[in-house]
Order: sequence, then structure tokens, then C-alpha cells
Amino acid sequence: MSSIKLNHGLRRLEVSGIELENDLIFDYFDRVPVDQRDGVFAKALHIGVLALSQERLSAFLARTENELGTELESLKIRLEMSTELFSKSSMKGVAGEIAVANYLDDFLTAKGIGDTISPTGNITGTLPKNKTGDILCAIDGGDDQSIVIECKFDKAISLGNPDERDWYGKNIDTALSQLLEAQVNRKSTQAIIVLDRSSINPSLLKRVENVAYRPGYGFIVVIDMLHGDFSNLGLAYLVARDLAVADRKVDLDTNILDLLIGRVVSEINRLSDIRKLIERNIKSCEEILGRIDQSMLSIEFCQTYLSKFLRDGILSKEDLLAFATGGDLKARYQLIATELANGGE
Repeated sequence: MSSIKLNHGLRRLEVSGIELENDLIFDYFDRVPVDQRDGVFAKALHIGVLALSQERLSAFLARTENELGTELESLKIRLEMSTELFSKSSMKGVAGEIAVANYLDDFLTAKGIGDTISPTGNITGTLPKNKTGDILCAIDGGDDQSIVIECKFDKAISLGNPDERDWYGKNIDTALSQLLEAQVNRKSTQAIIVLDRSSINPSLLKRVENVAYRPGYGFIVVIDMLHGDFSNLGLAYLVARDLAVADRKVDLDTNILDLLIGRVVSEINRLSDIRKLIERNIKSCEEILGRIDQSMLSIEFCQTYLSKFLRDGILSKEDLLAFATGGDLKARYQLIATELANGGE
């Protein structure tokens, strides 16, 4: 008997008694707070149904079922879903917060840092009915010093300089206002706002590049969710953590402090730019190798028919048709292209 029932009167799906043995699903939900799992499950089901309803994805499934095998097929489906559905799904905000928390947890563990990472996006802070501040990072697991992280992946916001604020206009969230609000709401020493490159305001991206620091507010960090690049966040977190720890007892000229932080942020941006240059060069080299392989395959293909003609003195219409359409060249090159994409492994 099916565990899934449809209530046509209420147009509602009813699920009971379902158990799933799947490492991917278990690992994902293991990192989701208990009070958020029902909502995340509903959104995951919505995304899955949306993916299955896509004709292009269905065609992809049919094409790869026998050629690639179950494991590779699953990997490609997840990549397709991440790329196509991430930007338009209401799951983006929740998925982004979880991804940031998971990254920080792994990053700090690798660094041997004992900070405690706690999702707080659904918990009201010290301000009435205010949940600003999605992730709270307790320094060394204590209660006296913390870093709050606000994630803004679902909409573009501006920088929001205080002198540009219209006190009598509509209250609109900005990067700086969210940094200040998160600090107050979570009683934190330092604050970081994380923005995704796919949805950030273009004018703000020009001013931030990769990481920016605003004294009195905190850090503005740009990550790339689709490509899994959180490196800017890790570097900015280490600087913010040093500031939070120093805030306990260090008396330092703020001008010197701003100078030091400014130089660190500048070097972070330089590293990010170098990384982009390397990635572009790698892509260019892959394209060059691909074109070389195409030419070599084409020469080999032509040589086959030339040898046949010199040997037999004739080319049949079937031969001419195969030659005109390229025969199996496309399939042979696809194997090489896949090998190049995997780094030649």
C-alpha cells in the first residue's frame, strides 16, 4: 500500500511512514536544525517535482540512463538542478544559509578553531520581532564574544551610506543597515553580510569587488554559490575573528587598525583576482587542447577514407554519406572532451 495519498478535496499531499536510506539525503538533513527540517523537506520536494517536470531534464535522463550509469547520472542531475533552479527558487535563501554554516564549520575545523556555529535565522533576537542575523558564531564556544553573519541571496541590495538615507522614505534594507541591525539584534562584536555573485547589485559589486570592510559596521563578502567558492568568506572571517578577540582588551589607535584591515582586504581581493585569471587560463588551455584534438580526429577520419579510396579505387555512396555527416567523430570527441573536463584523468 502506498505511503503517499492525495486529498483531492483539500488538494493536499499526505505522506506517512516513509523511510529513506540515502547518504546524500541523510547528510544534508543531518546539518539542518531540527525545527527547520519539515520546511526544508517541503521545499526539497517542490524543487524535485519542478525538476522532473522540465522536459529538457527528462530528455537528459532518458539519454544518459544507459550510457553513463546510475552514479554519474545522479551527479549530473544534481549539477543541472543546482545551476537551473538555484537562482529562481525560494529555496535559495535557506540553502544559502545552510551552505554558509556548513562551509564555516568545515573551515574552522580544518583550522583547529573551536568556534561554535549556530543557525539563528528563525529565532527572534533582542529587537522585538526581529530575526536579522542568520548565523551566530560564538568565539571559542563562549558567550562573551561572537560574530554574526547575515546572508542575502534572494534579492539585490545597495550599500546604503547613512548620509544617503531618506529618514522619511520607505525603510529599505541595505548592506550597512543589515550589518548594524544584525550586530545589535544578536549582541555581537563583529558582523559579516554575505552576498551571492549571481544576485548582488552590480553597483555594489563594483564597490566591494570580493571583500570590503566598513569601520563601525563590519565586512561585506561576495561568494559564488553556483561554483561552490566560499574562499572570500573564510579569509574575511579570520580577520573579523581577530577583531572580535582584540576587542576584549587591546587599546589600539583606530587609524592604524583601519590601515591594517584595509591592506588585508586589499590582499584578499588581489588573491581572488589571481584565482579568476588562473581559471580563465585553464579554460582557454582546455579549449585549445579541444581544438587540437578535433583537428587530429578529423585528419584521422579523412585519412581513413583516403586510404580506402587509394586501396579500392572507389568510394560508395554509403561512404560518401558517412564522410559528409562526420560519421562517429562527434561521439569520439565527446569522450575526449569529458576527459579534458575531468582534468585529463
